[in-house]
Amino acid sequence: MASMITPDTPAAAQADIPVIDLNADLGEGFGRWTLTDDEALLSVVTSANVACGFHAGDPSIMRRVCELAAARGVRIGAQVSYRDLAGFGRRSMDVPAGELADEVAYQIGALEVFARAAGSRVSYVKPHGALYNRTVHDAGQAAAVVAGVLLAAGPAGLPVLGLPGSHLLAAAGRAGLAAVPEAFADRAYTPAGTLVPRGEPGAVVHDPDAVVARAVDMAAGHAVTAADGTRIPVAARSLCLHGDTPGAADLAARVRGALGGAGVRVEAFA
Repeated sequence: MASMITPDTPAAAQADIPVIDLNADLGEGFGRWTLTDDEALLSVVTSANVACGFHAGDPSIMRRVCELAAARGVRIGAQVSYRDLAGFGRRSMDVPAGELADEVAYQIGALEVFARAAGSRVSYVKPHGALYNRTVHDAGQAAAVVAGVLLAAGPAGLPVLGLPGSHLLAAAGRAGLAAVPEAFADRAYTPAGTLVPRGEPGAVVHDPDAVVARAVDMAAGHAVTAADGTRIPVAARSLCLHGDTPGAADLAARVRGALGGAGVRVEAFA
């Protein structure tokens, strides 16, 4: 039976209990078009990656998601992207470093207005889609994202979510920002610990039972089975649940329930 955490649980015992943040991509609509079930997902996750208008989202959607997140005590994060509304931010682009830094800062600043109006604030930054994947191996683009974070937030900066071992997290660490490693239960991994590109077969895990099992494996077992069958270590503080997956809200609820049943404490990262 899974261990239960109570206010009386000794601090030493709590230190041995796995802890994971659940983040989801939210606000991914535009005008009358809606993709994510924001209200349902915000009843499950602890951190909300809010689209800032470059790959999805518009001012009214951003405001509404910030209000819902603030009302539920969910942390608000800026999900910044290449300027690619038509391609949902998933097309590779070559953007000069200075321009990219300005665009990242612009997106964070826009979301901050709505977060503060809702009585909250932007608490972290996470790139989306092609920008996320590019910053895994491209040091220049990673540095530009970090420069944009510093431009928007000042020297204190903001935590940055990214793939373990990525240039993005390395650049964030060098800049004195909190580098938060994350994992993906519904994405296939290569033996090197990177994500299988979406264009390749099997890149996305569609079986809900497999997604739930992989989430528990990552959070409690700190490992996952890669696409070639090998076991690779996973050192994640946050677990991403894609909001654009069909049935995402129900799947997220199943994941959270399974994590609790496995003795994993679900809470936002510091």
